[in-house]
Amino acid sequence: MPTALPLPLSTPNRNLVRLTIVRGITWTGFLLAIIVGIELLTFDLPVTAVVSVVIAMGILNIATWWRLGRPKAVNHFEYLAHLLADIAGLTLLFYFSGGSTNPFITYYLVPVTIAAATLPWRYAWIIAACAMAGYTYLMFFYHPIPQLGHINSDGPLSLHVLGMWLNFGLSAGLVTFFIYKMAHALRNRDKALSRTREAALRNEQVLAVATQAAGTAHELGTPLSTMAVLLNEMHQDAPDGSTLQQDIAILRQQVDVCKSRLQHLVTTADRRRMAEPEVLDAEVWLATVVQRWLVIRPDVSHFFEVAEKRGRPWIAVDATLDQALTNLLNNAADANPEQIAIRLDWQDESVVIDIRDHGPGIAMSIADQLGDTFISTKSKGMGIGLFLTHATINRFGGGVSLYNHPEGGTLTEVTLPLCSAPDK
Repeated sequence: MPTALPLPLSTPNRNLVRLTIVRGITWTGFLLAIIVGIELLTFDLPVTAVVSVVIAMGILNIATWWRLGRPKAVNHFEYLAHLLADIAGLTLLFYFSGGSTNPFITYYLVPVTIAAATLPWRYAWIIAACAMAGYTYLMFFYHPIPQLGHINSDGPLSLHVLGMWLNFGLSAGLVTFFIYKMAHALRNRDKALSRTREAALRNEQVLAVATQAAGTAHELGTPLSTMAVLLNEMHQDAPDGSTLQQDIAILRQQVDVCKSRLQHLVTTADRRRMAEPEVLDAEVWLATVVQRWLVIRPDVSHFFEVAEKRGRPWIAVDATLDQALTNLLNNAADANPEQIAIRLDWQDESVVIDIRDHGPGIAMSIADQLGDTFISTKSKGMGIGLFLTHATINRFGGGVSLYNHPEGGTLTEVTLPLCSAPDK
């Protein structure tokens, strides 16, 4: 199964590619501006120092392209280091070219904006603080360029330079705050859309299974009726009291059971569509489900534990949730019927049911796909039961998680929303 593509605004690898392209364009532009300043405008620049800074940033860009070809993923800290390197390069360049009097000084806002849009909250403010610190430093320490000097300067700082500094500080703070908030909202929207698409796909698969099951139940009615008629005739033709007659009677009983189960299936499905979930005590409900499960799995040994807490856990349930939990219990029993541990716990907003078995555990190659597609851990299983179990519990606002227990076996964790106690 192919890995899903990461979200565009939370992918450091992709952002580093874009940053490298921006860096290449920016410093090429700076190099052209330096050439124009020296050759046409006769700026008094320390050429060796300025060109050295440009070459160093070019080498950094080449090294970044090489690093992007490596299989190792880029993390947020590495991306932060690249933005800090850009700020350091800008600070050195501006130091040798007029400091805060350089008209390109506001380019500091570019790495600030990029950080706000792509990095976590703390890292974004680190970039904003470093840019502000670099700007402040360049107000006092820099290589002056006479052509860039400001008039009406009676002190070490002109009002124009001071105003530019205050404007930059305000702009950097607002950009960091609002751009981060907007990017965060976009990331949350993309995640919500992704979850919606997954839910829609899951519902389509559930509907396909339900449609197939309904069609199969309808198609089985005719052959079962035919079998019942033929068995009646065979029973009449067989010698009285013979073994054959007894076997035919048993077969007829089994056919009648199949027909009654199909009829019950249709009737129950109709009733479930109309019924509302019932709010029950989670401990009482779980104990009832476990006892009913033990009737069909008499080979199981288990122990049932309930957390000792004040209050009672209430949850909304219906027959489909009973079947979903029974499927999970059967999976645990199929893995190893000995010493299955069932535990009930609850928090402020959720009820947690843990099912621990001592089987072989879950293969890591399929662990992330269980419940999302028809994948089974059993040699003869189709994965439909676990898929429908996930879909049912998700419909109730809960979730199912499967873990390999450190001491062996599988730990299945079912989370369901806690409800208010019903009115008496």
